[in-house]
Amino acid sequence: MVTVALPPPLASRPAHAALRHLGPNWYATVMGTAIVGTAGAALPVRPPGLRPACAALWALSLALLLTLLAARALHWRHHRDRARADLLDPATAPFYGCLAMALLAVGGGALTVGRDWIGTGPSVAVDAVLFVAGTVVALAAAVAVPYLMAVRPHAAEPTPVWLLPLVAPMVSAASGPALVPYLPPGQARATLLLACLALFGLSLLATLALLPVVFGRLLTGGPLPPALTPALFLVLGPLGQSTTAVGRIAEAAPGVVPGPQDRAFAVFAVLYGVPVMGFALLWLCLAGAQVARARREGMGFTMSWWAFTFPVGTCTTGAAALARYAGLVVYDVLAVVLYAVLVGAWGVVAAHTVRGLLSGALLAGPRPAPGEPRRARGRTRSGAVR
Repeated sequence: MVTVALPPPLASRPAHAALRHLGPNWYATVMGTAIVGTAGAALPVRPPGLRPACAALWALSLALLLTLLAARALHWRHHRDRARADLLDPATAPFYGCLAMALLAVGGGALTVGRDWIGTGPSVAVDAVLFVAGTVVALAAAVAVPYLMAVRPHAAEPTPVWLLPLVAPMVSAASGPALVPYLPPGQARATLLLACLALFGLSLLATLALLPVVFGRLLTGGPLPPALTPALFLVLGPLGQSTTAVGRIAEAAPGVVPGPQDRAFAVFAVLYGVPVMGFALLWLCLAGAQVARARREGMGFTMSWWAFTFPVGTCTTGAAALARYAGLVVYDVLAVVLYAVLVGAWGVVAAHTVRGLLSGALLAGPRPAPGEPRRARGRTRSGAVR
């Protein structure tokens, strides 16, 4: 006679048991929500009610960030084995870049739209604290995650998820210039501005080194698993965020660096942003076609769908920055169209996430296939199959 050990009733389980499979990819919910508010504030049009809605979304992203920070602290305290396994899993470790980007996205949103609710002084303080914390985490992730993946043997194929820790410093580069006017004139302002430029270069060169590997895998290795196909949108992140970064650096440069240099920043914002945004649109079409194909093959909802939000939002802010410096209406139109896509994607993904939380499906662990032992294939928190 075979006895089967049943799990304890839900009511008898400790509260932290539901957090065992809460991975770092959940910070994507914060990023995706914050960028809707930030991108809306950057649009060239100001329809009635847009600004209050953007401020409300920022407040929601702040609440999500605080909730997730507390939940992840409990996860590390009560499920350290699972947390360490995630850190050493090549499919999950890159999502630690999402923590940095979540901190930076909420911090940047505080100064962009959050000040409507909390005032300029508190919003500067919030942005400064989250910018410093986010940049430290971004630099740590950009070094530690590739190092762990390099020294620990694994058979994982390259995917766009690998870009996440490398893109995080670019978010710092795009967020930092907003704090420049609040620093003392002279060395402090110039140091922060050029530090943002250094973060831009760090992230850009690292992304350029990895992107051909990801692109080559896509062309020669066949399509990604359906559950991971939305991750193709992650490539838009460094493209849109770098275009946003050069625009914001150029905007903060006057009065901080000598005249010829600040004009050079403005020229560079156009010379860099126009071709990069062109490639972003090409990739958007390619990734959209792949997602449509995966959807026809039965792609269901996973947390990887949050890739439809933040990367598209960075392209929105990038197009808005180009509209200011290129002076072309076409970029105004592009920013509005991309923002409409962003809002629609966020609504769909947020609704699926809430439904998955209420049902408990999103926090459930990987399940073995029927009739197979425990080592059967199951989904990681990234949505990949292993």
